[in-house]
Parts: sequence; C-alpha cells; structure tokens
Amino acid sequence: MGIVKKQNIVISNPETRDFLADAFYPENGSRLPLVIFVHGYKGYKDWGAWNLMAEKFAEAGFFFVKFNFSHNGTTVGDPLNFGDLEAFGNNNYSKELSDLGMVIDYFAADHAVHKDKIVLIGHSRGGGISIIKTYEDERIHGLITLASVDTLDRFPKNEALGNWKEEGVYYVMNGRTKQEMPHYYQFYQDYEKDVHRFDVERATEMAKAHFLIIHGTNDESVPVKNAEHLHLLHPNSELYLIENADHTFGSREPWEQAELPADLNNVVEKCIDFLKEKI
Repeated sequence: MGIVKKQNIVISNPETRDFLADAFYPENGSRLPLVIFVHGYKGYKDWGAWNLMAEKFAEAGFFFVKFNFSHNGTTVGDPLNFGDLEAFGNNNYSKELSDLGMVIDYFAADHAVHKDKIVLIGHSRGGGISIIKTYEDERIHGLITLASVDTLDRFPKNEALGNWKEEGVYYVMNGRTKQEMPHYYQFYQDYEKDVHRFDVERATEMAKAHFLIIHGTNDESVPVKNAEHLHLLHPNSELYLIENADHTFGSREPWEQAELPADLNNVVEKCIDFLKEKI
C-alpha cells in the first residue's frame, strides 16, 4: 500500500493570509479518518520529526494533515525559517482559530476523507487552540493534546504588561535560531476582547469529543500539572503520562534520523490505538 504525500498545499484564508499544509495518507480507495495536527508556539509543520510522525499515522490508515498557521513567522515561499517576524508579531488566537477552521473545511471536503471522523491533535499552545475549536465545532469527534497548556492566558503580568502596552512590543529570544521574536500588543488586545471564547478551562469542560491527554513528566516548558488539570476538568478524558519525556517527546530540529525518537514513537502508537478504539 503506497503512501500519498502532498506537501506545501497552499490554503487561502481571506481573514488572514495564504499558508501551507501537508497531507499524508494511504492510497487504499476508502474514506479515512481525518487527523489534523496543530503546532504550537514557535512551531511549524516541518519541525523536527513531524514528517516521520505523519508517515506513521498514514501507514496506520489515517488521512494525516499538518499545517503552518498563517502568522507563525514562516512564509509560503520559505516554510522552514522564521523569515517574516512582522507576521509573527501580528499573530493572535483569533487568527489561529480562523486558520484551523479553514484547514478543517478544506480537507473535510476531500474525497478520501470520512467527514464524520475528524480528529485534532494539538501540541503545546496548539493544544489549547484545539480544545477551543473542538468545543466550537461539532464536526470534531476526537481530540488529543500533546504537552498542552491548560490556559491561553500566558501573557506578561502587572508592570511587564504595562510596559508592553506602553512600548507596543516585547521580544522573546528564539533559543535555536537566536532571533528576537516580536510580540505586538494587539495579541493581548485580541485576547482581552474575546476572553470568554479563549477560556481553555471552560472549553475543556464543555467539549464533547473523545479526549486523550498526553504529557511527559519531565516537560521543561509546560509542567505536567497542566495535563492533570485538563483531566480533572474533563473526567471522561484519558490521561497518559510518559515518564521522563520532555516537551517535544525527544524530537529536535533538525531531526536527521530515519526513526522517530522513542518517546514520540510511544506517543504516536498510543494515539493510533486510542483512535482505532474510539473513532
């Protein structure tokens, strides 16, 4: 059975701008469950071992999609680098939810997709976005979070927030690329304007989909207590902790090995088992 790989598909979102998506799926003629991977903060679709992850899902019988948010700092012409820091600085949660909705619309219409079997897998901040979208969009039947945040209120507080408002921008160093990544104050204004919508805790409680929560116990970026909190909010969810796993489950950028890192392979196998049972 061959695996089809359609990479760098251009998706146009009139509310944001054009962005890229990839689709990996087996060529077997049947309608397949649609699994959409949602990257996190400072992430992108080709980071680390995500391509190997996509192949493994496709081999297991899923139509697997990953995509770049329109304002994640990459561009249609250069998806592998943060070449548009102005766009990165103008990103916000409204844009990310709009992009994700466009991805669902685009691929749910594909003849190879079973439109009644749609799953989101969100990593880190993408987990929070995926939880909200699952609550908002009744087409989503499965939700998996990987190292997810339990709140999108991850902004500077008190004096730092005042400084951000006054200066209009603050910068975060990208440890890998050494770029100073800008965050314009519009990001916080967008959040405040729609704070009820962006309430991850409320969305977790209200979401109707089958829900699997995966987290590493040695996550250096998002503490494991975030996963435990999500599980408490949604008692019908399944919590799966991976001992000593880090925030990216052993993956790094660049990932030059032919196999998935052991922890990420564990993640993917758990996801596949969960989806085959539930979806």
